[in-house]
Amino acid sequence: MGSPGEETAVKNDGAAGTPEISRHELGPFATNCYVVSFPGSKECWIVDASFGIAPLIAEVRKRGLAPAALVLTHAHVDHIAGVEAVRRAFPGVPVWIHEAEKEWLTDAELNLSALMGEPVTCGAAERLLKHGEKLTLAGQPWRVLHTPGHSPGGIALVHDASKTALVGDSLFAGSIGRTDFPGSSFEELAASIRTHLYTLPGGTRVLPGHGPETTIAKERAGNPFVRG
Repeated sequence: MGSPGEETAVKNDGAAGTPEISRHELGPFATNCYVVSFPGSKECWIVDASFGIAPLIAEVRKRGLAPAALVLTHAHVDHIAGVEAVRRAFPGVPVWIHEAEKEWLTDAELNLSALMGEPVTCGAAERLLKHGEKLTLAGQPWRVLHTPGHSPGGIALVHDASKTALVGDSLFAGSIGRTDFPGSSFEELAASIRTHLYTLPGGTRVLPGHGPETTIAKERAGNPFVRG
C-alpha cells in the first residue's frame, strides 16, 4: 500500500478491451479511488471520491480525460467527501449510486460523517443504480452487482471481458468490510460475497476500496471471514 495520495497504475495487457485503471489512496482512511478508462478513448469513470481528491483530479486533467460519471461504490463519508470537488472540477459530471443509498449523500447521519464531528453532505445523485444493470464506458459493457452488508447500497462494478471487479468495501485482500456500522450486517455481507463475488471466475482481479488488489480465487481459498 502506498502513501496517501499516491497514484498506482493497475496494469493491463494492452488489449483495446482491457481497462486502464489507476488507483489513488486518499484521505485519513487510505481510501482507494480509481480512474477507469480504455485505450483509444478519452472517456473515463471516477470511482469513489474521498478526502483530498486533488491528486486524482490532477491526473484526469493531465491525461485529458473526460469523466462520464462519478460512480460511488457506497456512500460512507470516506468514499463521498470529494464529490463536490469533482463536480466543481468537471461541471456536469453525473454522480451514480445504488438506489438503496439515494438519501445518504444529503444526510450526514446516514453517511456517518456526523459521527466524526465533521458533517459532510453533497448534492443528490443524478442516477440511481440497480442490481444487474448494464453500464457502458467507452463502448465496453459493465455489470452492477448489489453487494449489501457493509452498507445497504454497496455495489461492485464488473467488466466480464477483462475479469475485473471494483468492489468497494465489500471484499478486501484477506478481509471484508466492517459490519458494525448502522445499517451493516455480517450475514448480509457474507451472502453478498458468496452469491455475487465468489461466483465470478477465479482469475477475476478484485480492486477494493482499501488495501491492495487481490483475486477471487485467493479470497475464495483463504479469506478467513467468508469461506468460499
